Amino acid sequence: MIANKLVLRLFPFLSWFPVPAITFRDDLMAGITGALVLVPKAMAYAQLSGLPVYFGLYTAFVPALLGALWGSSRQLATGPVAVVSLMTAAAITPLAVPLTDEYVGLALLLTLLVGVIQFGLGVIKLGTIVNFVSHPVILGFMNAAAIIIGLSQLDMLLGIPKGRSDSFIKDIWETLGYLPQTHLPTLVMSVVALVLMLALKKVPLLAKPSVLIVVVITTLVSQLVGFEHKSKGTPEQVTNTEAQNLLVGYSQTDRQITALMVEITAKSIQLRAAHKEDNGRAAADLDHAIDLLRLDVHTLKAQNSGRLKLINQMHFERANKPESEPATLYMQGAVPAGVETDGRSWHIKKIDKGELYLMSGGDVVGNIPAGLPEFRLPTIGMDVVASLFSSALIISLVAFMESIAMAKAMAAKSKQMIDPNQELIGQGIANIGGAFFQAYPACGSFTGSAINLQAGAKTGLAMVSNGVFVAVTLLFLTPYLYHLPKAVLAVIILFAVTSLITPTAIKHTWQASRVDGMVVAVTFVVTLLAAPHLDKGIMVGTALSLFLFLYHTMRPRVAILGRCRDGSLRDAKVNDLATSKIVTVIRFDGRLYFANVSYFEDAVLNAVANNPEAPYVLIVGDGINDIDSSGEEVIHHLVDRLSEHGTVMVFSDLKKQVTDVMHATGLWDKIGAGHFFSTADLALEKILCRAENAEDDDPLRLPHR
Repeated sequence: MIANKLVLRLFPFLSWFPVPAITFRDDLMAGITGALVLVPKAMAYAQLSGLPVYFGLYTAFVPALLGALWGSSRQLATGPVAVVSLMTAAAITPLAVPLTDEYVGLALLLTLLVGVIQFGLGVIKLGTIVNFVSHPVILGFMNAAAIIIGLSQLDMLLGIPKGRSDSFIKDIWETLGYLPQTHLPTLVMSVVALVLMLALKKVPLLAKPSVLIVVVITTLVSQLVGFEHKSKGTPEQVTNTEAQNLLVGYSQTDRQITALMVEITAKSIQLRAAHKEDNGRAAADLDHAIDLLRLDVHTLKAQNSGRLKLINQMHFERANKPESEPATLYMQGAVPAGVETDGRSWHIKKIDKGELYLMSGGDVVGNIPAGLPEFRLPTIGMDVVASLFSSALIISLVAFMESIAMAKAMAAKSKQMIDPNQELIGQGIANIGGAFFQAYPACGSFTGSAINLQAGAKTGLAMVSNGVFVAVTLLFLTPYLYHLPKAVLAVIILFAVTSLITPTAIKHTWQASRVDGMVVAVTFVVTLLAAPHLDKGIMVGTALSLFLFLYHTMRPRVAILGRCRDGSLRDAKVNDLATSKIVTVIRFDGRLYFANVSYFEDAVLNAVANNPEAPYVLIVGDGINDIDSSGEEVIHHLVDRLSEHGTVMVFSDLKKQVTDVMHATGLWDKIGAGHFFSTADLALEKILCRAENAEDDDPLRLPHR
């Protein structure tokens, strides 16, 4: 029995077997249905992450299989999602340029870190750690992230350049400045895809495969009309001297930046060696040298950022030659008389290693490497790990929260038990395995999981068949995706993130609690202002929610009680009740611990001072759930202080965990067993009987008395 439990713990997927034929059929159909929707979305999310689109397919393959095999949910679909894709881009963009080899290497390292963190938390059974990130924080973060995701697709939707700096708001402002350069065919393609998507969603039979249908139609249209026009060139082919110098300067500076980054990496290796050898002088010299190199890199990047703004505004006319051949480039409107051009307006998409990548038409997915992802070891450097660790931790928690939320929602419908720690292990294994097969961070997908559930998935075999279909796509179907417009992928992303914008939920949170509403608002604003550093929004929101929680527990509700007509004891101030001159009844609603003992002491002393003739103080303790040594000490002090002035302290409704502490410290014996009562009514009856000047109409007597 114990051996069986251990085997299932190590290989939870064995619990699926034996699989009935009908279940296998349902899982197979659910997997294929989900994959038809997943393939285009996976590519769209990869576009959002700053990676080549085929990395989305890689992330929908290996992590999907491993997450299904080692997770606890049988319907959860693991793969690329919008928020984690955006957070991946936010974590890596400050360190490398998107779509470059360096960027890809950092993405794989980030995936490995996320996997290790999740796996480690699951092994030591810390699945509940996500509770420290409250619902209001996630609500504010998700809504801000949805807006950021939507706005980040403007360049793809309109075919305009994109701002690139360390501030999302600044980038969007710069992107809006390029609106006059909107590429009309790209805009038309975006509108057509949007209208098609909206129309198909209204047809029940076509609603589920609507994304796939739109992708097929727009890809065919793109190929038929020749949507893509691209070419290559060099700065030397530009006839305008000023423009040529600008492009040459950008290329040279870019090469300098690359060389400096290589030098920084080399010196970082030397620095770690110096620390191991305990060579303080060498380490200090290397530290200083690295700081100077980073300062040089920052300066050069700032120079190229200024150049890039000017380059993005350039438009050229190209000599009439085939697009695959090099040709002379003239500034638009400055073509010499007698020179024949191809009649198109060209702009520079990117500059890489001194080569100009020119575009005239719309942007398409292009070549996707055929075949399954190759095994590749992430490059691990301690300096890079240190730079990515905080982002990896935040992504780990956000990804797991999204996964476990969906898993629990489905478990409520499928009557399945979910083990948060096993789910953490499953997500961790999925990301660790994905890191070695060119995947970026993955997590449970709301869309994919919902499709699995609706399609009748019973076991994780649905996601296995889903992954197999993605593998088939990578092996045989990639050539057919070449002409898929990236504008269509941007529209798919917009549709995906609309569900993350939830003004009704924000309003509900504000109505339920002004404090939680404030946490939502602060998280939302900080996330927007700090973007692309999205982790700051979650960290500030979490810190604020914890602070407000501690502040609330430091000042719990304290009520002076009076007797209602129905015999119950209620807050005298709120219900306008008379109080007794014999006994002051105080109810303390909160655990009594070091952070609020001073508040408790002040509340008791103020209540006694406001009713100085009363010889008794009754503490109604049904709201005190716990007590620490500081709480015990303050009660000890109050009992001594009040007894010196002739006031007797009495207790009722104390819980076992409180009386256990009092027995252990001897406080119970010091106060005396006769001063403790099971209910407030029994305590009041005894006090009013003892008191010499108690009147028959005392406000605290029970009505029948």
